[in-house]
Amino acid sequence: MAWRPDARAFAAFAVLVGAVLALLLVPKATLPGDDPVPLPDVAYLGTKLELSPGALDEALTRSRRFSERSFTLILPDGKSEVLALPGLGATIDTTRLTRLLRDARDAQSPLFQALRAAPKTEKDGTESALPQLPVPVFVDVESALPVLMRVKDALDRSPSDARLDLEKKSVVPHVSGQWLDVDGTLEAIDQALGRGQLRATARVVEREPKRRADALAHLRFDAVLGHFETKYSRNQKAEDRTYNLRLAASRLDGTVLLPGETFDFNEVVGPRDEANGYKVATVIADGELVDGIGGGTCQVSGTLHGAAFFAGLDIVERYPHTRPSSYIKMGMDATVVYPTINFRVKNSFDFPVVLHQTVAGGTMRAEILGPALDQVVTLIRKVDEALPYEQLEKPDARLPKGERLLVQRGIPGFRLHRYRVVRRGSHTVREKWRDVYPPTHQVIALGTGPVAPKTARPGDAAPEFLADELLVLTQRRAAGTDPGEFAENRVQGKYGEAGWTRAAGMPFWDK
Repeated sequence: MAWRPDARAFAAFAVLVGAVLALLLVPKATLPGDDPVPLPDVAYLGTKLELSPGALDEALTRSRRFSERSFTLILPDGKSEVLALPGLGATIDTTRLTRLLRDARDAQSPLFQALRAAPKTEKDGTESALPQLPVPVFVDVESALPVLMRVKDALDRSPSDARLDLEKKSVVPHVSGQWLDVDGTLEAIDQALGRGQLRATARVVEREPKRRADALAHLRFDAVLGHFETKYSRNQKAEDRTYNLRLAASRLDGTVLLPGETFDFNEVVGPRDEANGYKVATVIADGELVDGIGGGTCQVSGTLHGAAFFAGLDIVERYPHTRPSSYIKMGMDATVVYPTINFRVKNSFDFPVVLHQTVAGGTMRAEILGPALDQVVTLIRKVDEALPYEQLEKPDARLPKGERLLVQRGIPGFRLHRYRVVRRGSHTVREKWRDVYPPTHQVIALGTGPVAPKTARPGDAAPEFLADELLVLTQRRAAGTDPGEFAENRVQGKYGEAGWTRAAGMPFWDK
């Protein structure tokens, strides 16, 4: 088969030959009407370069060797990253190099005049003092970007606010955030290469935290302004959920709110995913209990909501669940889903408060801490209406044909209203909210399988849902006294008696 030259290679070769010829055809530097002017002494990549007809070949050889070396990227905190220039797609701009050498020989060019005006040598006569020609070596953005993104992943960190370690009674210092400016770093690398250097300092954007350690120096947090507790299971089956409880609570424990500041649960606790250490546990999705990453986080927000409620903080944003929760009374829960559904409270006092949350011994406890305060906070919650649930029947091959099994007990929905009454001395504030919990349908599995199935499906052992028609909780705080427990008054009413869902005409399962 006859050899055929590659068209693109031939074109590149032709350009290079033309550039060489153009360089060779440039006469010795002259000025109009004068005798020839001596060529300037120059260096290229640290060594003297004779501006002879062979200068281009020599410069290309040095450029190729230079573009195959390693490059050191200097990072913050005294660290550095060594990068291979070939991996960054280092490329020699031969057209620019040819033009530079041509201008260095042309007495009428600005480059020639600058080179002639530059000091020739240092006192010791070293060649390194010769004026340096720019080095037309650049990195390829498409090749360099993945490399720098790996550096960015290792370098970037979000700012962390100073907070209190309530066990040690000390301030945990703030940490400044930093992000690698990829575009700026690419520019810094190109600029260093252009000077013939193999080191550059990474461009980093710093971001200061909202709360610095010096702002927490004189805090008072010797009194509990409001507290709330919920229970959690300690059995082995709930280990992952308990782990999530502790992790989420640790993220907010010790957070300080200055007067007028708002606590944002999703911002402080962060994404509930595997990358942030969360495990798979039961969550509520569309009214059903399913497995999901970060299960249990809503108990953390709900418990904190209770403490904030009875401390008298402003409830800025809070949403009920899509079904009543087993660990907390209706009206006190606070569902959260990152990043769409949030829980936020505002410090309405004229002094700072501290959030404190612990998980131990089957009890989660949230406290709002600050200076001693005299106040009485009361919750009044009244169920206005129950919303009936529907029953769905679904075929299931894991059950013998004709057998029926309750796989999800129905839970009625509820419409309710609640009040918060806050008394401080002679001043009283009353607030009102309305909540709606949609009904959760009841699911019956209908067997379609063989008489003796290999796998039996477990049923739902949850009892009928009962709710107090009226609930009154009062938490009293007095300076210098033990806050004690809640004063609780309950009226069972028609929704608290066993069998009420059957009496209301809803499908009832009692097998």
